[in-house]
Amino acid sequence: MTTLDWAVVALYFVLVFVVAIVATRRSKSTESADGFFLAGRNTGWFVVGASLFASNIGAEHLVGLAGTGAASGVAVAQFEIMAGLVLLLLGWFFVPFYLRSGVFTMPEFLERRYSSGPRMYLAIISVVSYVLTKISVTVAAGGIVFEALMGINFWTGATIVVLATGVYTLFGGLRAVLYTDAMQMFVLLLGAIVVTVLGLNAIGGWDALVATVGSERFDLWQPSSHPDFPWTGILFGAPILGVWYWCTDQFIVQRVLAARNLVEARRATIFAGFLKQTPLFLFVLPGVIAYALAQTGQLQLDRPDHALSALAAELLPAGLRGILVAGLLAALMSSLSSVFNSCATLVTMDLYKHWRPQASEHQLVVTGQIATVILVLFGLAWIPFMQLISGQIYTYLQSVQAYISPPIAAVFLVGLLWPRANAKGAITALALGFVLGFGRLLLELNAPIAWGPAALFAEINFLHFAVLLFAVSVVALIVVSLATAPPDRARLQDLTIATLKPTSPAEQARERVSRRGDVALSILLLLIIAAIWTIFSG
Repeated sequence: MTTLDWAVVALYFVLVFVVAIVATRRSKSTESADGFFLAGRNTGWFVVGASLFASNIGAEHLVGLAGTGAASGVAVAQFEIMAGLVLLLLGWFFVPFYLRSGVFTMPEFLERRYSSGPRMYLAIISVVSYVLTKISVTVAAGGIVFEALMGINFWTGATIVVLATGVYTLFGGLRAVLYTDAMQMFVLLLGAIVVTVLGLNAIGGWDALVATVGSERFDLWQPSSHPDFPWTGILFGAPILGVWYWCTDQFIVQRVLAARNLVEARRATIFAGFLKQTPLFLFVLPGVIAYALAQTGQLQLDRPDHALSALAAELLPAGLRGILVAGLLAALMSSLSSVFNSCATLVTMDLYKHWRPQASEHQLVVTGQIATVILVLFGLAWIPFMQLISGQIYTYLQSVQAYISPPIAAVFLVGLLWPRANAKGAITALALGFVLGFGRLLLELNAPIAWGPAALFAEINFLHFAVLLFAVSVVALIVVSLATAPPDRARLQDLTIATLKPTSPAEQARERVSRRGDVALSILLLLIIAAIWTIFSG
């Protein structure tokens, strides 16, 4: 890092706080629960869409995508490409139900649709998984970025990231998070573009890259026997995980709940869908380039996960290295601020308000701020323990989400499509799904000593397992619902397709005006995805 690089990083931090301060001061709505947790439900499509993208892309995301690209090629980008399809599903199918219900959280929506049992399950599972996975991973990534690229001690770097992010999240609420995310999206993309362009130039262009690494590394569709990305798992399993993450997870959906209206929310998801087509070229491709440069002796690549830092050290001159570091910081700070705010919302609206239903607006906001402070302190306290967790255990902690998500996706999807689904069916599906998912995790941890059917169960590809778990959860939900009393149809208004009431004439008029353009943009996104799948196929 040269003086110019440090100046770029310092400018980034200044911009983050200026944007957060301006966004917060422009609105006094942070004094209400609506304002603090949902930015007054008055945010436009561009900011919401940019936040969807920036919150999703963390620093570990960048390092991991580049590392997997270096190790095995572009197949990992399927999750990013598929996200475009699921985001369309969020905007066109899920959003009308969420906005009509007026909920703050996804667990609250489950209570409206079923009962308090599913709400408590989802709230607790979400908070625990956010704390153990999202916060810990992002804090660790922050320390690594500071240490590897800036020469600052790991603990110091991680502390700076946690405190800086916590401050503007604490005082500005979701509004500060949304607007800083929008700014960080540009920094993130700029850093990635710089690395990709310089990398392609160093290897001699696209044709030279393909000739060096072989065309098989540019095939998105791998055989069904592939250990990580089988085409069967990508086609059938990835969408299930995508529905959970993009359409039912508080971390993501909270941004859409902050939209001004249905039209703005839908356009935000379409915009985010377009943005999600860039990681193949801007995040995965640099990893392939790093592998190619290593093959030709132009780069020393000790491990695939070092692809991004190796490219930065070898290719980026003074100033541009600062832009890459700023991009990495933007990625991890946008993710961390989002998880702080989402987790605080769950703690306040699903746990505290359940305990104190008569709590005032002021008490809810203060509780959210206290929850944010506790999360920041936890992030700091977690740092010394990071080195005690082995890489293998760490990977399994991350995989927990893949094992608990199919039942949640099933409960949401079936609940919206089928009015007969009831609370007992939902609780059964969630409980059975949890037992099977947790059982799979335990078997995977003990794979060397597992035998017979247990060993086969542990060895199923996680995407194939997601399909199996989703199917079992759906069957359990349907069977138990049919075997027990139906739900009161009167309380299902606007919570299922069959009970969705027509909107007001004014809303219908606005919808007609916007629908044609949104349909055209959605079709264009589908065509782009089809083109990418066709071009990058063996």
